[in-house]
Amino acid sequence: MDFDILVKQRDGWVSQSHVSNLKSEISHLSFDGTVKRGSATCPCCGYTTPVASVRVQLKKRRGGAHDARLYAVVTMRVGEQGRLYRQPTNADRDAVRRTADELKRQQSKSRRNPVGRGLSLVPDELILPNELRRISVPLYGMACWGDLFAPRQALALATLARLVRESRDQLRREHEAVLADAVGTCLGLVVGRQSEFQSSLVTWTAGGEFAGRTFVRQALGMVWDFCETNLWADASGNWDGATDWVARVVAQEAAAHSSEGHVEQASATQHPLPDDSAVAIVTDPPYYDAVPYAYLSDFFFVWQKRILNDTHPNLSREDCVPKDAEIVVDRPHQLSKSNKGIAFYECELQKAFAECRRVLRPDGVCTIVFASKTTSSWEAILKAVVDAGWTITGSWPIDTERGSRMAAQGQARLASSVHLVCRPREDASGAVTDSVGEWRDVLSELPQRIHEWMPRLAAEGVVGADAIFACLGPALEIFSRYRRVEKANGETATLREYLEFVWAAVSTEALSSIFKDADAAGLEPDARLTVMWLWTLGGGAAVDGKQQIVEGEGEESESPPTTSRLPSTGFMLEYDAARKIAQGLGIHLEQSDSIVEVKGDKARLLPVSERTRHLFGKDEDGRMKAERGKRKKQIKQRSLFEELDEVEAEAENVVAGELKPQAGETVLDRVHQSMILFAAGRSEALRRFLVDDGADTDARF
Repeated sequence: MDFDILVKQRDGWVSQSHVSNLKSEISHLSFDGTVKRGSATCPCCGYTTPVASVRVQLKKRRGGAHDARLYAVVTMRVGEQGRLYRQPTNADRDAVRRTADELKRQQSKSRRNPVGRGLSLVPDELILPNELRRISVPLYGMACWGDLFAPRQALALATLARLVRESRDQLRREHEAVLADAVGTCLGLVVGRQSEFQSSLVTWTAGGEFAGRTFVRQALGMVWDFCETNLWADASGNWDGATDWVARVVAQEAAAHSSEGHVEQASATQHPLPDDSAVAIVTDPPYYDAVPYAYLSDFFFVWQKRILNDTHPNLSREDCVPKDAEIVVDRPHQLSKSNKGIAFYECELQKAFAECRRVLRPDGVCTIVFASKTTSSWEAILKAVVDAGWTITGSWPIDTERGSRMAAQGQARLASSVHLVCRPREDASGAVTDSVGEWRDVLSELPQRIHEWMPRLAAEGVVGADAIFACLGPALEIFSRYRRVEKANGETATLREYLEFVWAAVSTEALSSIFKDADAAGLEPDARLTVMWLWTLGGGAAVDGKQQIVEGEGEESESPPTTSRLPSTGFMLEYDAARKIAQGLGIHLEQSDSIVEVKGDKARLLPVSERTRHLFGKDEDGRMKAERGKRKKQIKQRSLFEELDEVEAEAENVVAGELKPQAGETVLDRVHQSMILFAAGRSEALRRFLVDDGADTDARF
């Protein structure tokens, strides 16, 4: 087994995890993965080739898809469950070789007779690499889009493209051109969907035993072993499945709309509609650099040119999807003219919303769909909306995100897309109103507006991060009804300043709603912050009797409810969101290091188990401070028994061989101390703590 078999493997459906089923001579080896951070490890000898060398080798082979080695074939018997995995035969290898030869023959022929307007048989347009664009395949030699496809995949897609063109031409001879072009366009979309299942970036999903797809995430990264799907098999990724998807969409749209529509490509900053002509506008703007829409679209665009260039001639006017005018934050690259920073994004976004207001009737409505969880994105889009002359009259969270896409537990991800409802801030003549608001009046109206909305949202099941952003609409209606808001000294109040007060009002109201029948005013800052933090995340949830533990990137693992271990990962929030929540409660996040850990742009609420030493040991001794100052190698999380045993060995307050904790300074500390003693099975120590020492006599506890 050489390096080739580790980097790009292929055919039928392939999975590296099934090598042990196919190679009995190496079945004793443990397959924890052969590639990590781009470095490849041989499962036989254990030698690791560093990522730099891997890239050098693959660049010589244009990414490895063209000469990848077939090492497994997956089959399914009719009437039986599951898949069968077998080694490739000479006939299988011969089929791969003959396909590569046929592709070369057809490519040579197409050079003499190009497709459409001088296009190559297989896309040879360059992939524009850019670190910020999340397209890393050029680092491994995939310089043009055709490099993403193995010979059988490229030949299949090129053949489908030719057949669609021929079918359209035949329909034109027998029927009206409009019908022929419509059918050709729909078939072109089918081929486009098929291309996502026919690339060397498609992996085999071993868990469900099916082929994946290219865009598992909104990026194009290197895949080390891939699968080729049979277009005509009764399985995922086949032609029938792609056709069915497009047909269902066409049928749904035909039944839903009785009138004809009109589609036109235009820049959002230069709309072709005349003034005051649109009744409604719906838009889903980009979020800074979150998704490289234009760059990723080239994957489909290069094939659509080859299919529909006669039907839609404008497709072949560009080598790739236009990118210079796209309203995103972009990092410059030698192959791209783009150099678009935050200032460009925010300025162009404001122009786009101003253009929307120009074409909308005075009594029209605009809906902006937004689902970003970063406060900076929200501030940017809200500022652009207000500066463009809109009044925000509402914001409604609508469930649009798939549960499988969510890393909701432990991270403040929106479960919904928030739909901002906006109306033009215009007078009867259509001019933007020039009213000026008083800062004092705006701030005095804000708490009452939030108080009216929070119970309404809670009654509809909208809590946490969704509720926070859902409150932005009614809160901003107060501010955005004016062209500007002035303070008593004549200075203009900025939207950013106002949003700080909005967060404070939301935090205060949310805390009041959580403690409906209790007075939370007496709780110390650490308890108030913890409650709001967990509320923002939606709270911890038990799944099938097991505690769900959340890793930093949203991965989930399960631990049985034992008494020896508590969740050890904590709960993540974007730092700026955490800071604003804390600020709204009158708390300084930087002074809350006993319950919060801040690293970069993330803040983590420490789980109870990580507070053991702080709650039972000498956390503020010089020894502990010195330990905290050192960069220690990360070690495996210890159990509560081990942690408490170590603390007891160092402590002086031990009675009858068991730790006697000193009551914590705050209510939260005392609750956490009780939780740790209970989870560790220290019932006698817990009884003394609660009864003898009277920790539970406080009504707040």
